Amino acid sequence: MSFLITLVDEDVNFQCEANQTILDAALQQGVTLSYGCKNGLCGSCIGTFISGQIEYPNGQPDGINADEVSNHQALFCKATPLSDLSIKVKVIKEEIQEIKNLPARVKEIKYLSEDVIQLVLQLPSVEPFDFKAGQWIYFVLKDGRKRAFSIANSPNDKNELELQIRHAPGGIFTDFVFNNLKPGALLKIEGPHGSFFNQQDESPVLLVAGGTGFAPIKGILEEIVKQETKQPIHLFWGLRSKKDLYLQQLINTWVKDYGISYTPVLSEPEKEDAWKGNTGFVHQAVLEQFPQLSNFAVYMAGPPQMIDACKQSFISAGLDKNKLYYDSFDYSTDAIDAMKKEAK
Repeated sequence: MSFLITLVDEDVNFQCEANQTILDAALQQGVTLSYGCKNGLCGSCIGTFISGQIEYPNGQPDGINADEVSNHQALFCKATPLSDLSIKVKVIKEEIQEIKNLPARVKEIKYLSEDVIQLVLQLPSVEPFDFKAGQWIYFVLKDGRKRAFSIANSPNDKNELELQIRHAPGGIFTDFVFNNLKPGALLKIEGPHGSFFNQQDESPVLLVAGGTGFAPIKGILEEIVKQETKQPIHLFWGLRSKKDLYLQQLINTWVKDYGISYTPVLSEPEKEDAWKGNTGFVHQAVLEQFPQLSNFAVYMAGPPQMIDACKQSFISAGLDKNKLYYDSFDYSTDAIDAMKKEAK
């Protein structure tokens, strides 16, 4: 049985099978709803159903709270229809590239910090891989399990992908990457995924990263500077301590050559850091410099606690929620594997 899904603000409708998620049905029929993790965690696909009924076959996902449910909101990456539906949800107007499964050869492995590796993948020259800066890929493991990582570079004619991978000790995939992976190895990837990318907005730009959330932010920033845009660009990056900062020379080059404003923020600087810069939470540092955000477009990527704090405080500071773009780095499966292992 199939149901009709109508997007009330878009004059668009599509069919969805009873056992199919609304997001999957939309993507299959060329309607690109906003989405991120597709696991019901990041909240990027949240919307409101005006009429009709939905259900979550595997239980209510963690990325939606009781208040949102009571206000008839839903995460469409996990919701399936029980009837015809009328919904309101953010739709991405730009065409999303074809999702492909490709082999990828490891070209370079480089430590960026003591627990973050830069991994450069060489894709087949005969198979173009079109993506937008800020999107992500899956690594497909031999047993079929998948691990998601953001692309840290903008599209290039070398057909290369750059990733920034943090070690989750005890995690199957990152243990392999840090302990066994060598240049020349062949991996399998799937992508690109996600609707987090440069929206070509002419407003002043705020880029906010937390930890390795810097990866997609870096890709978006690379693309913006290539376009020789005229709008002001401000980069904020929240980390724990000074040893976690990496690629500072690259960022300093952006500051010098393109006039980008850069503010690193450390939440727990160590005594030996002798840190004189900003401390605390990154969203507080943003608001100290820019207490009124009504004229900005904001791109942010990082852990869910940072994303939630930024969303609430930035909208309270006047940010148009339609100019707020984010990628929530929820616990990777590797991190969950590691925590389960430690609990045993």
